Amino acid sequence: MFVDEVEIRVQAGDGGNGCLAFRREKFVPRGGPSGGDGGHGGSVYLVATLHQNTLVTYRFHPEFNGQRGVHGQGSNCTGADGEDLTLEVPPGTVVYENTEDGEMIPLGDLAIVGDRVLVARGGRGGRGNSAFATATNRAPRKHEPGEPGEGRTLRLRLKLLADVGLVGYPNAGKSTLIARISAAKPKIADYPFTTLTPNLGVVSLADDRSFVVADVPGLIEGAHEGHGLGMKFLAHLERTKVLVHLIDVSSFSGRDPVSDFDVIRHELKMFQGSGDDMAEALASKPQIAVANKIDALDDPDRLKKLAKHLKKHKVPLYPISAVTGEGLPALLEAMWAAVAAHAESQPQ
Repeated sequence: MFVDEVEIRVQAGDGGNGCLAFRREKFVPRGGPSGGDGGHGGSVYLVATLHQNTLVTYRFHPEFNGQRGVHGQGSNCTGADGEDLTLEVPPGTVVYENTEDGEMIPLGDLAIVGDRVLVARGGRGGRGNSAFATATNRAPRKHEPGEPGEGRTLRLRLKLLADVGLVGYPNAGKSTLIARISAAKPKIADYPFTTLTPNLGVVSLADDRSFVVADVPGLIEGAHEGHGLGMKFLAHLERTKVLVHLIDVSSFSGRDPVSDFDVIRHELKMFQGSGDDMAEALASKPQIAVANKIDALDDPDRLKKLAKHLKKHKVPLYPISAVTGEGLPALLEAMWAAVAAHAESQPQ
């Protein structure tokens, strides 16, 4: 099950209480204070790891508690600190605090493996009475309770980390294409919204070249407003480097290829993003157009009109058949070139 957004509750451990104690040793009638400090409570961290590729674990287990610190003891024994709790999440997870008034406060962006963020700090241990001894108060009876650990409600959102994002209407052939060019095995069927969750595939080329492709569920008009779960799907494209429009040029869809391209391009432009500092505006990303299903092309004018329209927008077009493999070598090379060019344009 692919889960890309969950809400969890984390509670750091409370600090241990300071101890009230005095030395009671033979031949030491006026033994001083000997109460030790309490241990600090365990904090809660999130860390990005390759061991996870979805947030499904947290859907069924949404509450996590850090270990509390041990209370201080006599003989100036300090209580042990509570162990920190580390929760593993997939790379690309963005962490927000969900406040009581509904505000979403960004806490961290776990974009790459090893990224780590503190989401709940453990409580400080209380001081024992030996910490309050002074020259004028040699037998203090004062000691402190441990401080409570932080508690937060978190919203975790997973954004796919892919080089190329496939976009287009439902049934345009995105799943067929990614299954053809990679080892991904998405569900393929002849009805709309067959794909309900994104799929990732690694494309391997000659000379040890490779890049990651994301097959995002089909978009429809109004996707930027949430129609057809569009906002959720569009968010997965924010960290891609190149967008590939997959357009069905056959007549079986009942739609106009030119209109399909314009609608999807408009949705990309209107999507406001999710406040991710690492994300680029979708409309500003390099784009490639793919005329799919040329093996079923019954009206060549449909392809000619699309090519003429894309030329005006300076978007390169590659006619292919994801089923037969026709035109795929040229398309894959174009994808790689666009990914490489994007990488070179970024500041080091």
